[in-house]
Amino acid sequence: MIDYRSDTVTKPSAAMLEAMFNAKVGDDVFGEDPSINELENFAAEMFGMQAGLFCPSGTMTNQIAIKCHTQPGDEVICDKLSHIYQYEGGGIAFNSGCSVNLIEGDRGRISAEQVLHSINADDVHKAATSLVSLENTSNRGGGSCYDFNEIIKIKEVCNSHHLKLHLDGARLFNALTARQETPRQYGEVFDSISICLSKGLGTPVGSLILGDKDFIKKARRIRKVFGGGMRQAGYLAAAGLYALQNNVERISEDHLHSQMLTTTLRKKSFVDNILSVETNIVIFSVKNEMTPKLFIEKMQENNIYMYPISPTQVRIVVHLDITREMIEKTIKIIEGI
Repeated sequence: MIDYRSDTVTKPSAAMLEAMFNAKVGDDVFGEDPSINELENFAAEMFGMQAGLFCPSGTMTNQIAIKCHTQPGDEVICDKLSHIYQYEGGGIAFNSGCSVNLIEGDRGRISAEQVLHSINADDVHKAATSLVSLENTSNRGGGSCYDFNEIIKIKEVCNSHHLKLHLDGARLFNALTARQETPRQYGEVFDSISICLSKGLGTPVGSLILGDKDFIKKARRIRKVFGGGMRQAGYLAAAGLYALQNNVERISEDHLHSQMLTTTLRKKSFVDNILSVETNIVIFSVKNEMTPKLFIEKMQENNIYMYPISPTQVRIVVHLDITREMIEKTIKIIEGI
């Protein structure tokens, strides 16, 4: 099976499993799991931030951040394609009692000018704008990356209007690799950062939220309320530490594989449009007699799995379990359609 449905389908490698098997564990709710403590400290140091918190999922880390930064009745500014709006079950309203101001950005990326014009006036009739959330890379934007200079401009707008700035960095390491940026650049700008360990980095479970010590103290309390307090979860944290130490540099291979698939798709008459490919996600539209359902069925006949994201679009996500041989087989099958 060649599975391009998501980079969440990865399995731990033998070396990662060994690290998990050998993990030292304790009760994390008491703060006594040495593997979790090591992971949180390692990640915080990597980004130049004060502290971190290990959670079961990226949805939880995002929702904790939103809850930390807002009060019920506040408003969150984000792109209309944002994961926090599209794929987190209405959590902004359910968990934090906040509304959202959705921006029509560029493939999931919003600008400082758009943020500025979306901030509500100090008016009792309107929700109080308190948080801006960015997603880098943007899932629905086809793995698109922010220009870091634009992020700095957004931060300046936030500072001048006393707003907090959160990053949904589920695939941040893809952006860092593609743009040759560093984690510390991001740690200097954002008030909180969520990073996912179970996508391109290949762990079975887990995400981290990073921020200053006061923020993480509050986040830890909210994690408990959300039911995210774990006990001997160091076995999972050991996988995350292994991933951060060993699986970041290889991400460039996924980007190369995505480009190889894109080159093949461009040659097909049934492919209408391909979003510009920067990282590990390829989103393309089909036309004529071809539909996403038909295309995916033809691929499944060859044990290759992809995902339809709209009535006209197919998404391919490349990850560390996709080998060069798998890419070459996929190219051959696409060429034959």
